[in-house]
Amino acid sequence: MVFMEKQVFRLGFSVLMAFWLALGAFIPSAVALTDQQRLVSEVWRIVNRAYLDETFNHQNWSQVRQKVLEKPLKNDEAAYAAIQNMVKTLGDPFTRFLDPQQYHSLQVNTSGELTGVGLQIALNGETGKLEVVAPIMDSPADAAGIEPRDRILKIEGILTDNLSLEEAAARMRGPVGSSVTLLIERDGVGKKEVRIVRDRITLNPVVADLRLSPQGAPIGYLRLTQFNANASRELAQAISNLEKKGAGGYILDLRNNPGGLLQSGIEIARLWLNSGTIVYTVNRQGIQGSFESFGPALTDDPLVILVNEGTASASEILAGALQDNGRATLVGETTFGKGLIQSLFELSDGSGLAVTIAKYETPSHRDINKLGIKPDVVISQEAITRKQIATATDLQYQAAMELFKTNSVLARASSGK
Repeated sequence: MVFMEKQVFRLGFSVLMAFWLALGAFIPSAVALTDQQRLVSEVWRIVNRAYLDETFNHQNWSQVRQKVLEKPLKNDEAAYAAIQNMVKTLGDPFTRFLDPQQYHSLQVNTSGELTGVGLQIALNGETGKLEVVAPIMDSPADAAGIEPRDRILKIEGILTDNLSLEEAAARMRGPVGSSVTLLIERDGVGKKEVRIVRDRITLNPVVADLRLSPQGAPIGYLRLTQFNANASRELAQAISNLEKKGAGGYILDLRNNPGGLLQSGIEIARLWLNSGTIVYTVNRQGIQGSFESFGPALTDDPLVILVNEGTASASEILAGALQDNGRATLVGETTFGKGLIQSLFELSDGSGLAVTIAKYETPSHRDINKLGIKPDVVISQEAITRKQIATATDLQYQAAMELFKTNSVLARASSGK
């Protein structure tokens, strides 16, 4: 009996050894991993755990890691290139690797002062082209006439086809007074070179003014240019001041607002809503959570929101929340369609990884990504200059003002439906 037990043990041990030897032929031993291989594995694990698409772009994600680790990674640069190629197989321009310098640049405080041209950019997921989301208001890019959806083909003669977002942004940054030349392509216009002189860009997110409707009623005009750390506080102060001046309705201008901080968008929605869902977040397991408004709103006065194709991300969340809750009427053009949530992970060597972990849905479960928000009143117009915004030549603004002549906006605001 003792003999049989020993035989069984020897057999079991032999099978176990054979298994580990066979496994070793396919993946490197954990003990033998270099620093570069460990970084690859670290990135792989984060994506494996958190990435929104559980099919990983319809591929065997474990096999992707195996192929990368089978090749020699002689230095950090080789590891970075391998990681970038590994992440590119996901087909998601927003999930991307950042080397230590790029990661540090991305952590610039959104409430501070920037230098550069003042462009919000994105990679079009379908075409792979570098695309303008929106120029920051009063920035050099805005003054140069850059428009949403413009495609940036070259930066200082360098093709952008193979540049990451961070690489493209780095080439457009530079000291105040220096210039950069962009080759821009625009639908219906073609290609043109634009020379932009870099400058300081102060992020003052709120413009507020008291206007008169066609019937002489006082209307508060609010232009929100970015969702930075100061936006909610400044907008709340502007609403309070306009209320004291007797505003009986509001126009909230979100055109060419490229978004910013999610929390800022949620806080601003709460300024207008007494109750209701603001946005749902959905990960690969389904609905992850929601953000709610608990009131009281700063005002129940009727609200019209201006949107266009440069209205993106947090702007779309705000517009969708107020539209679905019946709190606002949207006027303008269908918005940009940026509805994905990225989380930023710091890696062990000081580099970073941005990973798409979820998507947004409006309170009525509309998917924002690639679809955008369609306004209640569609008004198209050619690009206008900064000085023409909210004037008699601004067709979308005039259409918003016209709504205050009717009872529909007033009824919607009073009923909350």
